[in-house]
Amino acid sequence: MKPLARLAHERYGLGEDAGDHGADLLGLRLGVALDVDARDGGDGHVDGELDRVVRPHEALVALHLLGELREAALELLGVSEQVAEAAALHEGIIDSLLMPSTREIREHVEHETARRHRLGVAAFASGFLYLLSQIVIVSAENGAPKVGLLQGLAPALSGEANPAVSPATGLVKFVSHHAFPLVAGGVLSAIAVGIVIVVLLVLLDAVVFRRPQSWPAARPFVFGGGVAWALANIAHPAILAVETHAFAVGHDHSITAANNALQGTTGEIVASVGLLGGVVFSAGMINTMLNALRTGLLVRWMAMLGMLVGPLLFLPVGIELQLVAAFWMVMMGLLYSGKWPNGDPPAWSAGEAIAWPPRGVARPDGSSKAGRPAPAAAGAASVPAPTPASGGSSRKRRRKR
Repeated sequence: MKPLARLAHERYGLGEDAGDHGADLLGLRLGVALDVDARDGGDGHVDGELDRVVRPHEALVALHLLGELREAALELLGVSEQVAEAAALHEGIIDSLLMPSTREIREHVEHETARRHRLGVAAFASGFLYLLSQIVIVSAENGAPKVGLLQGLAPALSGEANPAVSPATGLVKFVSHHAFPLVAGGVLSAIAVGIVIVVLLVLLDAVVFRRPQSWPAARPFVFGGGVAWALANIAHPAILAVETHAFAVGHDHSITAANNALQGTTGEIVASVGLLGGVVFSAGMINTMLNALRTGLLVRWMAMLGMLVGPLLFLPVGIELQLVAAFWMVMMGLLYSGKWPNGDPPAWSAGEAIAWPPRGVARPDGSSKAGRPAPAAAGAASVPAPTPASGGSSRKRRRKR
Protein backbone atom coordinates (compact mmCIF):
# COMPACT_ATOMS: atom_id res chain seq x y z
CA MET A 1 0.00 0.00 0.00
CA LYS A 2 1.46 3.34 -1.01
CA PRO A 3 1.86 5.94 1.68
CA LEU A 4 -0.09 9.16 1.19
CA ALA A 5 1.67 12.47 0.84
CA ARG A 6 1.79 14.35 4.11
CA LEU A 7 2.90 17.77 5.24
CA ALA A 8 6.18 18.37 7.00
CA HIS A 9 4.64 18.61 10.50
CA GLU A 10 2.63 15.37 10.11
CA ARG A 11 3.80 11.88 10.96
CA TYR A 12 4.47 9.22 8.44
CA GLY A 13 1.78 6.63 8.00
CA LEU A 14 -0.70 5.11 5.66
CA GLY A 15 -3.73 7.39 5.24
CA GLU A 16 -4.72 8.77 8.68
CA ASP A 17 -3.25 7.99 12.07
CA ALA A 18 -5.00 5.30 14.04
CA GLY A 19 -5.13 7.47 17.16
CA ASP A 20 -7.07 10.17 15.40
CA HIS A 21 -10.22 8.04 15.15
CA GLY A 22 -10.60 7.78 18.94
CA ALA A 23 -10.21 11.52 19.40
CA ASP A 24 -12.71 12.26 16.65
CA LEU A 25 -15.28 9.85 18.09
CA LEU A 26 -14.81 11.27 21.60
CA GLY A 27 -15.05 14.75 20.21
CA LEU A 28 -18.35 13.91 18.57
CA ARG A 29 -19.72 12.59 21.87
CA LEU A 30 -18.60 15.62 23.88
CA GLY A 31 -19.40 18.15 21.18
CA VAL A 32 -15.87 19.71 21.37
CA ALA A 33 -12.67 19.36 19.40
CA LEU A 34 -10.13 17.01 20.87
CA ASP A 35 -7.28 17.37 18.40
CA VAL A 36 -4.34 17.37 20.77
CA ASP A 37 -2.05 14.51 19.81
CA ALA A 38 -0.14 12.37 22.26
CA ARG A 39 3.55 12.90 22.80
CA ASP A 40 5.77 11.32 20.11
CA GLY A 41 9.14 9.88 20.53
CA GLY A 42 10.42 12.10 17.70
CA ASP A 43 12.13 11.07 14.50
CA GLY A 44 15.28 13.15 14.79
CA HIS A 45 14.63 15.19 11.62
CA VAL A 46 14.34 18.93 11.50
CA ASP A 47 10.98 18.72 9.82
CA GLY A 48 9.68 16.22 12.39
CA GLU A 49 7.29 17.15 15.17
CA LEU A 50 8.92 18.45 18.32
CA ASP A 51 8.02 16.78 21.55
CA ARG A 52 5.36 18.40 23.85
CA VAL A 53 4.74 21.27 21.42
CA VAL A 54 1.09 22.31 20.89
CA ARG A 55 0.11 23.30 17.43
CA PRO A 56 -1.24 26.80 16.81
CA HIS A 57 -4.94 25.85 16.63
CA GLU A 58 -4.69 23.65 19.75
CA ALA A 59 -4.10 26.60 22.06
CA LEU A 60 -7.73 27.65 21.58
CA VAL A 61 -9.19 24.36 22.88
CA ALA A 62 -9.12 25.47 26.54
CA LEU A 63 -10.74 28.79 25.66
CA HIS A 64 -13.37 26.95 23.64
CA LEU A 65 -14.20 24.72 26.59
CA LEU A 66 -14.34 27.71 28.92
CA GLY A 67 -16.72 29.48 26.55
CA GLU A 68 -19.02 26.47 26.46
CA LEU A 69 -19.05 26.29 30.26
CA ARG A 70 -19.92 29.98 30.39
CA GLU A 71 -22.79 29.48 27.95
CA ALA A 72 -24.07 26.55 30.02
CA ALA A 73 -23.97 28.69 33.19
CA LEU A 74 -25.85 31.47 31.42
CA GLU A 75 -28.43 28.98 30.26
CA LEU A 76 -28.89 27.77 33.83
CA LEU A 77 -29.25 31.34 35.05
CA GLY A 78 -31.77 32.01 32.32
CA VAL A 79 -33.79 28.97 33.35
CA SER A 80 -33.71 30.01 37.04
CA GLU A 81 -34.81 33.53 36.14
CA GLN A 82 -37.68 32.13 34.10
CA VAL A 83 -38.70 29.88 37.00
CA ALA A 84 -38.56 32.83 39.42
CA GLU A 85 -40.66 34.98 37.07
CA ALA A 86 -43.20 32.19 36.67
CA ALA A 87 -43.38 31.67 40.43
CA ALA A 88 -43.89 35.40 41.02
CA LEU A 89 -46.60 35.45 38.35
CA HIS A 90 -48.40 32.48 39.92
CA GLU A 91 -48.13 34.06 43.38
CA GLY A 92 -49.64 37.26 42.05
CA ILE A 93 -52.49 35.34 40.45
CA ILE A 94 -53.18 33.47 43.71
CA ASP A 95 -53.10 36.71 45.71
CA SER A 96 -55.53 38.33 43.27
CA LEU A 97 -57.87 35.36 43.59
CA LEU A 98 -57.72 35.48 47.41
CA MET A 99 -58.19 39.25 47.54
CA PRO A 100 -61.82 40.12 48.32
CA SER A 101 -63.79 41.95 45.68
CA THR A 102 -65.28 45.40 46.11
CA ARG A 103 -68.70 43.89 46.73
CA GLU A 104 -67.33 41.54 49.39
CA ILE A 105 -65.52 44.41 51.11
CA ARG A 106 -68.68 46.51 51.15
CA GLU A 107 -70.78 43.69 52.57
CA HIS A 108 -68.16 42.90 55.21
CA VAL A 109 -67.91 46.54 56.26
CA GLU A 110 -71.70 46.77 56.60
CA HIS A 111 -71.84 43.59 58.68
CA GLU A 112 -68.87 44.76 60.74
CA THR A 113 -70.45 48.15 61.41
CA ALA A 114 -73.72 46.55 62.53
CA ARG A 115 -71.85 44.26 64.96
CA ARG A 116 -69.88 47.17 66.37
CA HIS A 117 -72.94 49.31 66.92
CA ARG A 118 -74.80 46.49 68.68
CA LEU A 119 -71.83 45.98 71.00
CA GLY A 120 -71.11 49.65 71.59
CA VAL A 121 -73.42 50.16 74.59
CA ALA A 122 -72.22 46.97 76.29
CA ALA A 123 -68.58 47.93 75.73
CA PHE A 124 -69.26 51.38 77.14
CA ALA A 125 -70.99 49.90 80.19
CA SER A 126 -68.20 47.37 80.79
CA GLY A 127 -65.88 50.15 81.89
CA PHE A 128 -68.26 51.32 84.63
CA LEU A 129 -69.06 47.71 85.55
CA TYR A 130 -65.39 46.87 85.96
CA LEU A 131 -64.76 50.00 88.02
CA LEU A 132 -67.74 49.15 90.23
CA SER A 133 -66.39 45.65 90.79
CA GLN A 134 -63.05 47.01 91.95
CA ILE A 135 -64.74 49.49 94.29
CA VAL A 136 -66.83 46.70 95.84
CA ILE A 137 -63.81 44.43 96.34
CA VAL A 138 -61.65 47.19 97.81
CA SER A 139 -64.48 48.26 100.16
CA ALA A 140 -64.95 44.65 101.31
CA GLU A 141 -61.23 44.22 102.00
CA ASN A 142 -60.97 47.54 103.81
CA GLY A 143 -60.59 47.04 107.55
CA ALA A 144 -59.29 43.47 107.35
CA PRO A 145 -56.94 42.59 110.25
CA LYS A 146 -53.28 42.44 109.36
CA VAL A 147 -51.43 39.21 109.97
CA GLY A 148 -47.75 39.80 109.38
CA LEU A 149 -44.53 38.18 110.46
CA LEU A 150 -44.66 39.49 114.02
CA GLN A 151 -48.23 38.26 114.54
CA GLY A 152 -47.29 34.85 113.15
CA LEU A 153 -44.28 34.53 115.48
CA ALA A 154 -46.13 35.75 118.56
CA PRO A 155 -47.18 32.24 119.80
CA ALA A 156 -43.67 30.87 119.32
CA LEU A 157 -42.14 33.80 121.16
CA SER A 158 -44.54 33.20 124.06
CA GLY A 159 -43.55 29.53 124.21
CA GLU A 160 -46.52 27.95 122.38
CA ALA A 161 -45.42 25.74 119.52
CA ASN A 162 -48.94 24.68 118.48
CA PRO A 163 -51.44 27.24 119.81
CA ALA A 164 -55.10 26.28 119.93
CA VAL A 165 -56.08 29.53 118.25
CA SER A 166 -54.20 30.65 115.15
CA PRO A 167 -53.10 34.29 114.84
CA ALA A 168 -55.00 34.33 111.49
CA THR A 169 -58.32 33.44 113.09
CA GLY A 170 -59.52 37.04 112.99
CA LEU A 171 -58.66 37.35 109.30
CA VAL A 172 -60.47 34.12 108.41
CA LYS A 173 -63.61 35.23 110.25
CA PHE A 174 -63.42 38.66 108.58
CA VAL A 175 -63.33 37.05 105.11
CA SER A 176 -66.25 34.83 106.07
CA HIS A 177 -68.33 37.81 107.19
CA HIS A 178 -67.53 39.74 103.97
CA ALA A 179 -67.87 36.84 101.57
CA PHE A 180 -70.90 38.21 99.74
CA PRO A 181 -69.33 41.49 98.54
CA LEU A 182 -66.17 39.60 97.55
CA VAL A 183 -68.16 37.14 95.46
CA ALA A 184 -70.32 39.94 94.01
CA GLY A 185 -67.21 41.90 93.04
CA GLY A 186 -65.77 38.81 91.34
CA VAL A 187 -69.01 38.28 89.40
CA LEU A 188 -69.11 41.91 88.22
CA SER A 189 -65.48 41.73 87.19
CA ALA A 190 -66.08 38.50 85.26
CA ILE A 191 -69.02 40.06 83.38
CA ALA A 192 -66.89 43.06 82.42
CA VAL A 193 -64.08 40.80 81.25
CA GLY A 194 -66.58 38.72 79.25
CA ILE A 195 -67.70 41.86 77.40
CA VAL A 196 -64.05 42.78 76.76
CA ILE A 197 -63.49 39.31 75.27
CA VAL A 198 -66.33 39.85 72.78
CA VAL A 199 -65.01 43.34 71.98
CA LEU A 200 -61.57 41.91 71.23
CA LEU A 201 -62.97 39.08 69.11
CA VAL A 202 -64.88 41.56 66.94
CA LEU A 203 -61.73 43.64 66.64
CA LEU A 204 -59.76 40.52 65.71
CA ASP A 205 -62.22 39.72 62.91
CA ALA A 206 -61.68 43.20 61.50
CA VAL A 207 -57.90 42.85 61.81
CA VAL A 208 -57.74 39.45 60.09
CA PHE A 209 -59.94 40.67 57.22
CA ARG A 210 -57.54 43.55 56.57
CA ARG A 211 -54.34 41.69 57.48
CA PRO A 212 -54.73 37.92 56.91
CA GLN A 213 -51.14 37.20 57.99
CA SER A 214 -51.92 38.20 61.57
CA TRP A 215 -51.01 35.82 64.38
CA PRO A 216 -53.59 32.99 64.21
CA ALA A 217 -53.18 32.09 67.92
CA ALA A 218 -54.48 35.48 69.03
CA ARG A 219 -58.12 34.34 68.92
CA PRO A 220 -57.71 31.19 71.11
CA PHE A 221 -55.47 33.16 73.44
CA VAL A 222 -58.04 35.90 73.92
CA PHE A 223 -61.00 33.55 74.20
CA GLY A 224 -59.46 30.68 76.18
CA GLY A 225 -57.34 32.79 78.49
CA GLY A 226 -60.10 35.32 79.07
CA VAL A 227 -62.74 32.70 79.87
CA ALA A 228 -60.38 30.86 82.27
CA TRP A 229 -59.55 34.07 84.08
CA ALA A 230 -63.19 35.25 84.26
CA LEU A 231 -64.35 31.91 85.69
CA ALA A 232 -61.51 31.97 88.21
CA ASN A 233 -62.69 35.43 89.32
CA ILE A 234 -66.02 33.85 90.30
CA ALA A 235 -64.82 30.46 91.55
CA HIS A 236 -61.99 31.60 93.81
CA PRO A 237 -63.97 33.97 96.07
CA ALA A 238 -66.81 31.41 96.17
CA ILE A 239 -64.43 28.65 97.34
CA LEU A 240 -62.89 31.07 99.82
CA ALA A 241 -66.33 31.91 101.20
CA VAL A 242 -67.16 28.22 101.76
CA GLU A 243 -63.84 27.38 103.39
CA THR A 244 -63.77 30.41 105.70
CA HIS A 245 -67.39 29.85 106.76
CA ALA A 246 -66.60 26.26 107.70
CA PHE A 247 -63.68 27.51 109.78
CA ALA A 248 -65.75 30.26 111.45
CA VAL A 249 -68.56 27.97 112.59
CA GLY A 250 -66.24 25.11 113.51
CA HIS A 251 -64.24 24.39 116.64
CA ASP A 252 -60.81 23.83 115.11
CA HIS A 253 -59.07 27.20 114.94
CA SER A 254 -55.53 25.91 114.79
CA ILE A 255 -52.83 27.21 112.45
CA THR A 256 -53.32 24.27 110.11
CA ALA A 257 -57.08 24.84 109.91
CA ALA A 258 -56.63 28.56 109.28
CA ASN A 259 -54.10 27.92 106.52
CA ASN A 260 -56.44 25.39 104.90
CA ALA A 261 -59.29 27.90 104.97
CA LEU A 262 -57.28 30.70 103.37
CA GLN A 263 -54.97 28.67 101.14
CA GLY A 264 -56.66 25.33 100.54
CA THR A 265 -55.64 23.03 97.73
CA THR A 266 -58.76 23.68 95.67
CA GLY A 267 -58.48 27.42 96.04
CA GLU A 268 -54.80 27.38 95.08
CA ILE A 269 -55.51 25.35 91.95
CA VAL A 270 -58.26 27.74 90.88
CA ALA A 271 -56.02 30.74 91.58
CA SER A 272 -53.20 29.22 89.51
CA VAL A 273 -55.54 28.52 86.61
CA GLY A 274 -56.80 32.07 86.79
CA LEU A 275 -53.27 33.47 86.81
CA LEU A 276 -52.28 31.35 83.81
CA GLY A 277 -55.45 32.38 81.99
CA GLY A 278 -54.69 36.03 82.72
CA VAL A 279 -51.19 35.73 81.26
CA VAL A 280 -52.51 34.02 78.10
CA PHE A 281 -55.31 36.56 77.75
CA SER A 282 -52.83 39.40 78.17
CA ALA A 283 -50.59 37.99 75.41
CA GLY A 284 -53.52 37.70 73.01
CA MET A 285 -54.73 41.21 73.86
CA ILE A 286 -51.28 42.74 73.32
CA ASN A 287 -51.01 41.07 69.90
CA THR A 288 -54.51 42.23 68.98
CA MET A 289 -53.66 45.81 69.91
CA LEU A 290 -50.45 45.67 67.89
CA ASN A 291 -52.20 44.41 64.75
CA ALA A 292 -55.06 46.87 65.21
CA LEU A 293 -52.44 49.62 65.21
CA ARG A 294 -50.78 48.19 62.09
CA THR A 295 -54.06 48.09 60.19
CA GLY A 296 -55.13 51.55 61.37
CA LEU A 297 -58.24 50.37 63.27
CA LEU A 298 -57.08 52.01 66.51
CA VAL A 299 -55.25 55.25 67.02
CA ARG A 300 -51.81 54.99 68.54
CA TRP A 301 -52.62 56.00 72.10
CA MET A 302 -55.58 53.62 72.29
CA ALA A 303 -53.48 50.70 71.04
CA MET A 304 -50.67 51.52 73.48
CA LEU A 305 -53.15 51.86 76.33
CA GLY A 306 -54.73 48.53 75.41
CA MET A 307 -51.32 46.83 75.61
CA LEU A 308 -51.02 48.17 79.15
CA VAL A 309 -54.58 47.20 80.13
CA GLY A 310 -53.96 43.51 79.37
CA PRO A 311 -51.57 42.95 82.31
CA LEU A 312 -53.48 45.40 84.54
CA LEU A 313 -56.63 43.28 84.41
CA PHE A 314 -55.13 40.32 86.26
CA LEU A 315 -52.26 41.81 88.26
CA PRO A 316 -52.97 42.77 91.88
CA VAL A 317 -52.58 46.53 91.47
CA GLY A 318 -54.29 49.42 93.17
CA ILE A 319 -57.61 50.89 92.15
CA GLU A 320 -55.79 53.91 90.73
CA LEU A 321 -54.34 51.81 87.89
CA GLN A 322 -57.64 49.98 87.47
CA LEU A 323 -59.10 53.34 86.48
CA VAL A 324 -56.91 53.14 83.37
CA ALA A 325 -58.49 49.82 82.38
CA ALA A 326 -62.00 51.18 82.96
CA PHE A 327 -61.22 54.27 80.87
CA TRP A 328 -59.99 52.11 77.97
CA MET A 329 -63.20 50.07 78.04
CA VAL A 330 -65.32 53.23 77.94
CA MET A 331 -63.37 54.58 74.97
CA MET A 332 -63.78 51.29 73.11
CA GLY A 333 -67.52 51.66 73.70
CA LEU A 334 -67.40 55.10 72.09
CA LEU A 335 -65.49 53.71 69.11
CA TYR A 336 -67.91 50.81 68.60
CA SER A 337 -70.92 53.11 68.95
CA GLY A 338 -69.63 55.36 66.16
CA LYS A 339 -69.15 58.26 68.58
CA TRP A 340 -65.38 58.50 68.31
CA PRO A 341 -64.11 62.10 68.37
CA ASN A 342 -63.32 63.36 64.85
CA GLY A 343 -64.88 60.23 63.33
CA ASP A 344 -63.83 56.60 63.12
CA PRO A 345 -60.35 55.78 61.80
CA PRO A 346 -60.48 55.49 57.97
CA ALA A 347 -59.56 51.77 57.99
CA TRP A 348 -63.03 50.87 59.34
CA SER A 349 -64.96 52.32 56.40
CA ALA A 350 -62.34 51.44 53.76
CA GLY A 351 -62.35 47.74 54.61
CA GLU A 352 -58.59 47.57 54.17
CA ALA A 353 -55.48 48.29 56.20
CA ILE A 354 -54.55 51.97 56.31
CA ALA A 355 -51.48 52.18 58.51
CA TRP A 356 -50.87 55.32 60.48
CA PRO A 357 -47.94 57.37 59.16
CA PRO A 358 -44.97 58.18 61.42
CA ARG A 359 -45.42 60.96 63.93
CA GLY A 360 -45.54 64.36 62.33
CA VAL A 361 -46.03 62.97 58.80
CA ALA A 362 -49.32 63.62 57.05
CA ARG A 363 -51.18 60.99 55.06
CA PRO A 364 -50.94 61.07 51.27
CA ASP A 365 -54.54 62.35 51.10
CA GLY A 366 -53.61 65.38 53.20
CA SER A 367 -54.94 64.16 56.55
CA SER A 368 -52.86 64.33 59.67
CA LYS A 369 -51.82 61.44 61.91
CA ALA A 370 -55.11 61.64 63.85
CA GLY A 371 -57.21 61.20 60.73
CA ARG A 372 -58.04 64.91 60.46
CA PRO A 373 -57.11 67.16 57.57
CA ALA A 374 -53.72 68.69 58.09
CA PRO A 375 -54.15 72.28 59.33
CA ALA A 376 -53.04 74.95 56.96
CA ALA A 377 -50.38 77.43 57.99
CA ALA A 378 -51.72 80.50 59.74
CA GLY A 379 -52.25 83.34 57.34
CA ALA A 380 -51.31 81.29 54.30
CA ALA A 381 -54.52 82.17 52.47
CA SER A 382 -54.27 85.92 53.14
CA VAL A 383 -50.66 86.40 52.06
CA PRO A 384 -50.50 86.96 48.31
CA ALA A 385 -48.01 85.06 46.24
CA PRO A 386 -44.80 86.94 45.62
CA THR A 387 -44.69 88.55 42.18
CA PRO A 388 -41.57 88.03 40.13
CA ALA A 389 -39.40 91.02 39.83
CA SER A 390 -39.45 92.82 36.51
CA GLY A 391 -36.56 92.31 34.17
CA GLY A 392 -33.05 93.45 34.90
CA SER A 393 -33.73 97.03 33.80
CA SER A 394 -32.96 98.44 37.24
CA ARG A 395 -29.63 96.64 37.27
CA LYS A 396 -28.78 98.04 33.81
CA ARG A 397 -29.56 101.58 34.97
CA ARG A 398 -27.25 101.16 37.95
CA ARG A 399 -24.47 100.03 35.70
CA LYS A 400 -24.92 103.02 33.40
CA ARG A 401 -24.64 105.36 36.37
